[in-house]
Amino acid sequence: MVDARTEEIGRNLVQVRARIAAACAAAGRSPDEVTLVAVTKTYPARDVTRLAELGVHDVGENRDQEAGPKAEAVGDPAVRWHFVGQLQRNKARSVVRYASAVHSVDSLRLVDALVDAAVKAERPGPLDALVQVSLDDDEHRGGAVTGMVEQVAAAIAASPSLRLRGVMAVAPLDWEADDAFARLAAIAGRIRQRFPDAGWISAGMSNDLESAILHGSTHVRVGSALLGNRTPLG
Repeated sequence: MVDARTEEIGRNLVQVRARIAAACAAAGRSPDEVTLVAVTKTYPARDVTRLAELGVHDVGENRDQEAGPKAEAVGDPAVRWHFVGQLQRNKARSVVRYASAVHSVDSLRLVDALVDAAVKAERPGPLDALVQVSLDDDEHRGGAVTGMVEQVAAAIAASPSLRLRGVMAVAPLDWEADDAFARLAAIAGRIRQRFPDAGWISAGMSNDLESAILHGSTHVRVGSALLGNRTPLG
């Protein structure tokens, strides 16, 4: 018997997938080009299990202190954990043990920390990594600023322990989403010219996924539209 929470998430999932499909249709793209990453920060491991039962196997987390124990509690090898929040270098050793991808690589020092951690963890394969881009060049909000994006990308690509996948960004609060994601698309294009396999664009959340998909997003990071605005557990 399906419990009420699973039914709630299932209804939300239908709506989110419909939004993705409509956005892809408007952009002349296939929905198969867009991966839904369910952001489960502050929600319990059981919700991750519910999402997996509903067919969502890409899960995003923002804080290692929460993500590590949650990944261990879920214990499902089919779930792919995406670390999407700002990452402190001293957390790299923990993150590489459970994450399939880190979307928020924004400095050369963090690249070095992840490489060192991945080597020591003896991962069976490279860690997928994306360069987080600061679209407004505000160094205090996370993201590589203009002039550093290519350097961080090159450092990732140079390490056999990491695999450069593409770029990630969050639209600044005071920007129109279309302006933000158009800029990210241009930056992504430059990265792909130099690194053809770096085709991921991680962009778009619950309130702006349509604009992100219009501008080429391949991974949308959706939290509240899937899990609701109820008081979170844990």
